[in-house]
Amino acid sequence: MTEQDTSPVEQDSCSVNESSAPDVPAQGVEPDVQAQGVVKDLEAEGKTGGESTRPTTTSLLEREGEVAADFLEQLLDIADMDGDIDVDVDGDRAAVAIVDSEEGRVSRRLVGSDGKVLEALQELTRLAVQAATGERSRLMLDVAGYRAERRAAVVTVAQAAIAVVKSTDEKVAMGPMTAFERKVVHDEVAAAGLVSESEGVEPQRHVVILPA
Repeated sequence: MTEQDTSPVEQDSCSVNESSAPDVPAQGVEPDVQAQGVVKDLEAEGKTGGESTRPTTTSLLEREGEVAADFLEQLLDIADMDGDIDVDVDGDRAAVAIVDSEEGRVSRRLVGSDGKVLEALQELTRLAVQAATGERSRLMLDVAGYRAERRAAVVTVAQAAIAVVKSTDEKVAMGPMTAFERKVVHDEVAAAGLVSESEGVEPQRHVVILPA
């Protein structure tokens, strides 16, 4: 859902510009990981096969997922880490997840403290997709179910805050959250028939829930 922020409040987006991706720690995945070679291969692949018909939105998102999966598989191979890649389409974006494989569990180092490594890896993957397809990517990456767990936790907190707003008819300011978490809150608020805005600047950017 599009946020309705006004200056000095900035509008949230899960696009490439939303996250200022932190550096990936040396113990996790090195940012370069020979990424230039990987992206070059993906660019070449993305330029092959010209279809005569205009692709649908779903097919474009599926293509994003495929390119992201190829990139992540090569990255895992380079880093010598276990994990399988699941690809799906979630609404208006591609959804890619690194999950445990038969060979072993996904390293939790790919999530990092408070999901910071995951955010960096998502940004890197979006850039790889953009390089291959020529289109800005809004794909969502999950690792070892981290985002699914965070979504459930944030939904619980959001619902409690919504209940307070409805009972008191006063606005409630929530604590600082990531762009992903704020999006979850905005969706819950909209579903409840209320309005929400994001205020502040990173890393203190947060959601304010307003009475109807």
